[in-house]
Formats: sequence, structure tokens, C-alpha cells
Amino acid sequence: MQMLPRTQNSPVIRTHFDDENAWNTVCELISQPVPDGFGDEFRAYVDFVNDPAFQDLTEQELLERVPSDFGHSFLMIVDRVATQSQQFPILVMDLYDERGRTFRAIPSQIQAIENNLSIANMGFDEFADYVDQDGVFRGHPE
Repeated sequence: MQMLPRTQNSPVIRTHFDDENAWNTVCELISQPVPDGFGDEFRAYVDFVNDPAFQDLTEQELLERVPSDFGHSFLMIVDRVATQSQQFPILVMDLYDERGRTFRAIPSQIQAIENNLSIANMGFDEFADYVDQDGVFRGHPE
């Protein structure tokens, strides 16, 4: 069983390989800086993991492939749902407080999620508890 690679930045794991255009679009959207509301920008510091060894893995199977010394408290997963939905809702999985808990987020929110979770400025629940009725995080209420 191939373990997830250790990455310098937060990993974005591809598990669905049927739509190359959707994968490329998601990568572009995550790579774009977004305004932070204070005159600056959020940038996502991520490493894209595009390895067919992880094709069609379930959430549980991905959890089983996280090395004990992984160094990240969460995963971002581009799965079938993300690539087949118009808004590309990326699956975000907690590896720390509530291991295995997930929510989805639109790509324009990944920058803030990644920045805040990576430095423990905010907790996973501060995003997961603010999903819309369809389970997708589109930003904190004003």
C-alpha cells in the first residue's frame, strides 16, 4: 500500500482521474490569490499530488495512507464530486482533532482555509461548522 507523500506544503490529493480539464481548473483556482478583506491577499501554499496510486480511494482508505510523521493536520482531496460539480467543491479532511471529519469548500476559500489551518490560527471546526445546507463552505457569514 502506497502511503501519501510527505510534502512541504499542505497536500491537495487527486483521487479522480477521468477529467483532466477539471483537475487543471481546480489547480488554477487554488493557485490564484484571493483578497483577504484587509487590502492584502491570501495565497494557498499547497503541493498538488497527482498520482494514479490514489485513484478512487475512499476517505477511509486515504486516512489509512497517512504516515505517522505526516506533518499536516488536514488533507484537501479532489475527488469525483469535486471534478463533476460546477463549483468544484474540494473535500477537506481533518487529521488532528476529529480525525476523518470532512467538509467541502469552493476553491476560492481554500486559500483562507489552508493559511489558517496550517498555522493553527483557526480550528477545523471554525470552517466545518459554517458550511451551507449542501455541506459546502463558501465563506464565513459577514
